[in-house]
Amino acid sequence: MKINPRAGQLAVNSDLVDVPKLLAAYYEDRPDPHVPEQRVVFGTSGHRGSSFERSFNEWHILAITQAICLYRRQHRIDGPLFLGIDTHALSGPALESALEILAANGVDVMVAERGDYTPTPVISHAILTYNHGRTTGLSDGIVITPSHNPPDSGGFKYNPPHGGPAEGEVTGWIEAKANEFLLENLSGVRRISFEKALSASTTHRHDYRSSYVQDLGAILDMEVVRDSGITLGVDPLGGAGVHYWEPIAARYGLNLKVVNDVVDPTFPFMTLDWDGKIRMDPSSPYAMQSLIGLKDSFDVAFGCDTDHDRHGIVTKSGGLLPPNHYLAVCIHYLFTHRPLWGKDAAVGKTVVSSSMIDRVAAKLGRNLYEVPVGFKYFVDGLLHGRLGFTGEESAGASFLRRDGTVWTTDKDGIIAALLAAEITARIGRDPGELYLDLTREFGEPAYDRVDAPATSGEKQILARLSPQQVQSRDLAGNKIKMIFTRAPGDGNPIGGVKVVTESGWFAARPSGTEDIYKIYAESFRGEDHLRHILTEAQTIVGKALAASGPVEIS
Repeated sequence: MKINPRAGQLAVNSDLVDVPKLLAAYYEDRPDPHVPEQRVVFGTSGHRGSSFERSFNEWHILAITQAICLYRRQHRIDGPLFLGIDTHALSGPALESALEILAANGVDVMVAERGDYTPTPVISHAILTYNHGRTTGLSDGIVITPSHNPPDSGGFKYNPPHGGPAEGEVTGWIEAKANEFLLENLSGVRRISFEKALSASTTHRHDYRSSYVQDLGAILDMEVVRDSGITLGVDPLGGAGVHYWEPIAARYGLNLKVVNDVVDPTFPFMTLDWDGKIRMDPSSPYAMQSLIGLKDSFDVAFGCDTDHDRHGIVTKSGGLLPPNHYLAVCIHYLFTHRPLWGKDAAVGKTVVSSSMIDRVAAKLGRNLYEVPVGFKYFVDGLLHGRLGFTGEESAGASFLRRDGTVWTTDKDGIIAALLAAEITARIGRDPGELYLDLTREFGEPAYDRVDAPATSGEKQILARLSPQQVQSRDLAGNKIKMIFTRAPGDGNPIGGVKVVTESGWFAARPSGTEDIYKIYAESFRGEDHLRHILTEAQTIVGKALAASGPVEIS
């Protein structure tokens, strides 16, 4: 990964997106559904794209929303639909487009009071709160966000009545139907004007913020944070939670300072990410330079991405914590400080998250539930209290309420951030110091991700590999203990392969957007051994691809 020489530096005018041109392209440019890059495509986090590339334009949103209306009708989902947006420039226009369709189809829609932004976890929380105790008239939701992606990006996610990311079969149906509408020039799409939609009897204002903020005491020990008087700093990174933090501080009496409350769709306050792009990624040391520079001003500080479903924790002891480090600390703390959680509540992780989690879970006597990449695989376990904590290496997490019941079934960066405050207040040491304790007990892992070139055919082979196609018996001097292409927790395909030894592992997965595959790797024997694993991983995968022969491109 080549680091841009300006990474970590404040953005300048030439880095900023031209918002008027972006919005003009949204309304004026029509996608060609015969071009794969311009079709509706639901990845792990909904449909994403840019109006500049004709991959996120008004026609996409009209088609997707009508498809969702049809899906709701078929599945008798007739409660309110909770609709929220983040602060990206394309999110506002997309909300208007979606509301025009929803109102025309007679869907009861809950939009935020005062036109406020709404974080992803707040939508999940609203759905679950409304549906609690109901068996009919269930609600669902749409979140309009491309997450932490650059300012020219747009995103559109659907959350069914379980409150979390929609399953593949759901998004697959919506995607196919939306593309049918595009091919038919939106024939069958019902629409009214935005003015009529806004004043429709089915459009309702909802106080998302108060409902969520007032419930935080059910999942976090806010009293211990308040009574400790620790100083907290937060940078919303110009995102959807920007108006949540001060009400949280006021409601619970926290000594919390919002270091940046600016909302600007060009995000001029950001420092550039590793590739020189503006990206609101709270797990990136380049994008988080401003808050890292303030680390000594607070006992603990944190930031969240644009829809506030991801977190970044900045400590005095170690600066920005890598996500894997913080996940391990959270697990160790929560399972020893939540006495009402069920004894069978397990630890959920994705296949590319650190093995430190495995070691901590084993020490705690908790089962490990390992799933493919994608938070949707945690939904059922969270919903029914079988998973106490769930986390991804990309800084997404959620966990149960203090009484062991579900909080959200989507990632929640707000509670993950505030948990760092609870941990620091109760233990008297920050999460960075506590992670060092874990390394003294379990070893200190080295972790990295690299990219390797792959053709479209090779990526298809990799996604469909079987363990038998990997012929190697050793990896970087250690005997291979396990090779799997399906996740041990739920048995779902991981879309690649994972190879595990006593002291390290690697996982290889094809990229969905580039001619590369991604190799994640970890070693408990240091950086040199990690480099050895990464080198041999490419050799092992290369041999498996070569032995599989050519593939017909679909």
